[in-house]
Amino acid sequence: MAPSELSPHDPVKLFSKDETFFDLFRQQAVHIGEAATLLRTMFENPSNAAQISVQIKKVETDGDAIVHTINQRIDTSFVTPLDREDIHLLAKRLDNVIDLINGASRRVVMFRVSTARDGGVQMADVLVRCGKEILASVGDVTKRQRMMEHSRLVKQLEEEGDVLYAQSVGALFERDEPAIEVLKWKEIFDALEEAIDECEDVSNALESIALKNS
Repeated sequence: MAPSELSPHDPVKLFSKDETFFDLFRQQAVHIGEAATLLRTMFENPSNAAQISVQIKKVETDGDAIVHTINQRIDTSFVTPLDREDIHLLAKRLDNVIDLINGASRRVVMFRVSTARDGGVQMADVLVRCGKEILASVGDVTKRQRMMEHSRLVKQLEEEGDVLYAQSVGALFERDEPAIEVLKWKEIFDALEEAIDECEDVSNALESIALKNS
C-alpha cells in the first residue's frame, strides 16, 4: 500500500512507518534516568554538588537538543506515527522532568548544602525509579496492557513521593533548626516533589497515547 493510501485510523501501519520519533523519546527517557541518578548521588554526597550539577546541566542541554530535533521533525514530516499534538506534548513532558531535576540540583548548589538528609536521598531515589518506568513505558507505548501496568507503578511512586515529601517537610519543624535551613530544604523538597509529579504527567501522556493507538 502506498503511503498516500494509509488510513489515519490504522495505527499499526503508522507506527511501523517511522521509528525516529520513538528513538528520540527513548533518548529523552534515558536522559531522565541519567539526570535522576546524578541527582541521587548529589544528595548522597552534597560536598560534590558543584561538579555533579555541571553534569546534570549537560544532560539537560542534551535533552533540549532532542526536543529541538523532535519539533523540527514535526514540522517537516508529511506523515507522523502519532498525532502531532501528542508528539509535542510528550516531548515537552519528558523535557520538563529533566528541567525540574536540573532545578533541584541548582538549588542544592545555590543554597550551599553541605549535609545529606535522608528525605532528599529518598525522594531522589523515587525519581530514579520513575525514570526506569518511564523508559520502559516509552518502549511499550503501543502495548496497552503493559502501559496500564507502567502507569499504575508510576502512580504508586508518585504517592510514595508525596508521603516522603510530607515526612521530610514535617521533620524540618520537629527540631529546633535555624530558620534559614528550614527555608532552604523546604524549597529543595518542593522542587523534588514537582519533578516526581511531572513523572506522573509523563506517564499520563504515554497512557493516553497508548489508548489512542493500540
